[in-house]
Amino acid sequence: MRIFLLFIGIVSAMIGIKFIYDARPIVKDFFSFGDKNDATLGLKLFGFLLVIIGGILLYFNF
Repeated sequence: MRIFLLFIGIVSAMIGIKFIYDARPIVKDFFSFGDKNDATLGLKLFGFLLVIIGGILLYFNF
């Protein structure tokens, strides 16, 4: 169970970092919103939350 939580923490942190740094190209490729700035902001906030959750899982797993 401990290895599973470690893996989930690492993966969620990596996906969150990917969402933060590549939010605009992801929004441009996958979504067809009229206002891309709102979608980019939402994706960056979601990525930030994923990084926080992954960091908490990693911190309490060690």
